[in-house]
Amino acid sequence: MKKTIIYSLFSILLLSACVDNPNVTENTYLNTPHAVSSWVNGLKRQMAKTSNTVNVNVAITSDNYFNNYSQYSKVFDILQLNYFDPDVNALQADVQALREMAIFGIEKVHPSDQAATEQDLAFMYLCLGYANILGGELFTGLPETTLGNVITPKENLENALEALDYAIDYETDTELIAAYHLLKARTHYHLGNQEKAITEATKALNSPSLLYQIQFDGTSQLANEMQNATYDALPNRLAPLPRLDFLDPKYYSVGTPTTDQKPVTLVKAEEAYLILAEAALAQNNILTAKENLTALLNLVEQRPVAMVDDSGETRNGGNRTDYPLTAVKVKFDNASTFKSNLVLNRQEGNIEVKTISGTHVKITDIENLTSTDDLLYYVYLLRQEIFISEGRRLTDLGIKYPISQVEQDNNPNVADEYTIAQIPAFVADKALDDFSTDENGNISISVDMNKIIVENKTDNTIVPFF
Repeated sequence: MKKTIIYSLFSILLLSACVDNPNVTENTYLNTPHAVSSWVNGLKRQMAKTSNTVNVNVAITSDNYFNNYSQYSKVFDILQLNYFDPDVNALQADVQALREMAIFGIEKVHPSDQAATEQDLAFMYLCLGYANILGGELFTGLPETTLGNVITPKENLENALEALDYAIDYETDTELIAAYHLLKARTHYHLGNQEKAITEATKALNSPSLLYQIQFDGTSQLANEMQNATYDALPNRLAPLPRLDFLDPKYYSVGTPTTDQKPVTLVKAEEAYLILAEAALAQNNILTAKENLTALLNLVEQRPVAMVDDSGETRNGGNRTDYPLTAVKVKFDNASTFKSNLVLNRQEGNIEVKTISGTHVKITDIENLTSTDDLLYYVYLLRQEIFISEGRRLTDLGIKYPISQVEQDNNPNVADEYTIAQIPAFVADKALDDFSTDENGNISISVDMNKIIVENKTDNTIVPFF
């Protein structure tokens, strides 16, 4: 099994570095001039590949998107997260490949290359930290090393913090250092370490419009799969929950898709404000929470918006045919009032595409709120809208994938408890993507999951600061 993993790592490297000799051995590679440079390129490719797998599967499993086509998982939409599912295995394999490549780069490649820099090492530790963050956010547990002992989400996140500390130590670029601090804030947030999350988020805001993105390259056969699923492929494969229609797509192409692949955001300053606002609410400090949400909305307003022709979008994948195609009104649940401007008529002209962050929430919405729960609702609504198509929603819902059957069959350290998905009871009985249509074509969403999150905020699977 270990030989297979090492071979896979070198296969990834060969694909990304365009090495002509497929029989290169570990020793040969380590003695190749500038080995670190090609290894870093391989890590960038694996980070993008992992991002693809995470983004698509999280979108389908959550309430953000419905798989309205024959591609991708057919059962994640109904929260059927089985350990024997090949999509579960693919997700785990990509996260673990990123981790193993980072470790090999740190322990083997970097020490062997005299041309290697400390910034190269910082990037390797970033990849290790990010892989461990994903392990902690998305899985009930993961092996710490190849065929090693299974560690808990908490332990994965703690390992991420250690790696990010090294990334900060070796980095000299202030923007990248700010990004690593925000990843630490994200990690402390999920661990419930309120004061440390506040400290790291505040450090990150030394770069007020912080943005770090994962790049894709269609010409080397590594395209942005969320872009493909929500814009380039016809028919589009994923359909957004109707109240999120105005945020779809986040990624688009002009001309030939292979030459116009949009990046996916890994880190952005918006997250710092969301963490600070939630921390303030946990301290019952409504004024500070409002200040942070106002600053957040001002930042979102400054983010770029593109005008895009999306007239080819007909939501006609085939599994469900009643997605709205005109500018109808939407209720967030049956108890809510109708809202306008959330479902777009894409035949009337170009639409606004929020390429980094978008939301329908206005500063006046925040100003009028007076209770902790009402503001907390908006925090999670904003998290959903701002992080759409970035692989983040599932963690807010408290859902985690199991360890795969492939791992258990090869690793005697995987106990049966890790092969069962974590699906909170307050989520399990909900039809996350469902909605109904009245005689006027207006939409009522079956359930507002942000209300459900707030109602269950003290559950230990969600809302870390409460």
